[in-house]
Amino acid sequence: MTSWTPDLTRRSGPRYRALADALADDVAGGRLAAGARLPTHRDMAASLGVTVGTVSRGYAEAQRRGLISGEVGRGTFVRRADDDRIEFGMPAIREASLIDLSLNFPISETEDREVARALLDLSRRKDLAGLLSYLPHAGLPAHRDAGAAWAARAGFEARPDQILITNGAQQALSIALAALAAPGDLVLTEALTYPLFRTLAGLLHLKIQGLPMDDQGLKPEAFEAACRAGAPRFLYCIPTIQNPTVSIMPEARRRRIAAIAQAHGVTILEDDIYGILPEERPAPIALHAPDHVIYVTSLSKTLTPGLRIGYLLAPRRLLDRIVPAMGATTWMASPLMAELATRFIGDGTADLILKRRRKETAARLEMAARILRPARAGAHPHSYHFWLPLPEPWKSDEFASRLRERGVAVTPAEAFLAAAGKPPAAIRICLGAARTRDQLERGLRIIADTLAGAPGPPGEAAII
Repeated sequence: MTSWTPDLTRRSGPRYRALADALADDVAGGRLAAGARLPTHRDMAASLGVTVGTVSRGYAEAQRRGLISGEVGRGTFVRRADDDRIEFGMPAIREASLIDLSLNFPISETEDREVARALLDLSRRKDLAGLLSYLPHAGLPAHRDAGAAWAARAGFEARPDQILITNGAQQALSIALAALAAPGDLVLTEALTYPLFRTLAGLLHLKIQGLPMDDQGLKPEAFEAACRAGAPRFLYCIPTIQNPTVSIMPEARRRRIAAIAQAHGVTILEDDIYGILPEERPAPIALHAPDHVIYVTSLSKTLTPGLRIGYLLAPRRLLDRIVPAMGATTWMASPLMAELATRFIGDGTADLILKRRRKETAARLEMAARILRPARAGAHPHSYHFWLPLPEPWKSDEFASRLRERGVAVTPAEAFLAAAGKPPAAIRICLGAARTRDQLERGLRIIADTLAGAPGPPGEAAII
């Protein structure tokens, strides 16, 4: 094991991120050699005077950056330069012994044949060259028509000229804030929120305030109080299958949130990435306040993440400011991918794949309910993830670390905190990253067995 104790005293920001930054610097500077085994979570925590959970998050951040890898039963190692030389797939989930239930992937990737057939048909088109050139920032009319049709499936009717084709929902959120926000602006979110939105806000030097939630999502009275107290510019929320809690905001609450935003001049960023998954759902908030909502959706959770096509719908007064940001970043979304998405939406392929996903999701969730009973999880029959409260005295980071020791990766509540605070004792479990039901069942049984035990001193752990 390498004797390595980084100096974090001169680094600002959260301690876990400072640890990852120090590791990156020492790898780049040659002070940590490829293949070096890092100190255990427990030893590193003792050396730095931080919690084991902080070290776990720091190592996890370093893995996300491609700096290190974990091997269950052996430890954590600095990655070699050739570790990425693998066939298609994510290195982070290619560890043969790890059951990764931390990544929110679509379930049952069975769309290979449809994609292959569409690509073959596309290659035979005489006008293919037209999709290989620079095209308008907002996308071709036919592609914007498809975006309108997709949003309509979720209950939001919009004109095609209100739509911007993007390279996924993440880019849609990025360019919307880049175009409309200024450093120091206050953005409200749910208390537990999508972690990469917090990262985006940090990059743009925006302030984030998390608002209280209940089992129906964001509390309207908390939103109104924050509007009166702090003059926020934006509210970012996920009303349908909230990430991570799976809550679905009811219709009456959506109307009230919309009315508060209108009264206080707040722009809502409505992330409806999961909105089309439930067969029955309330209408988007955008329907109730179309002049105050930027509505974002994509095909990543429905068709395939690699398609990277998203749709941003906004009132013209806002869209006219956002479109130049698209041009300044990637000029346009990939026309080839947008054409595939348009075909899938138009010919029914998207609906066929969605139907298959719903069926497999329901089967996997039924398995989870059977194995984890009597644990009370927040779940929805068509959600790819569920939210599992932990019994006392477990803490979420300790539980996730213990699972990782046993070869299962999940995401602790700390990862979703919008701002500093005490996280609930809960974890997010994703059903889609497990490649088979058998693999998922093994992971769930390890979780159930760990729930039946009690916390104790952590042993040697790989990264979360």
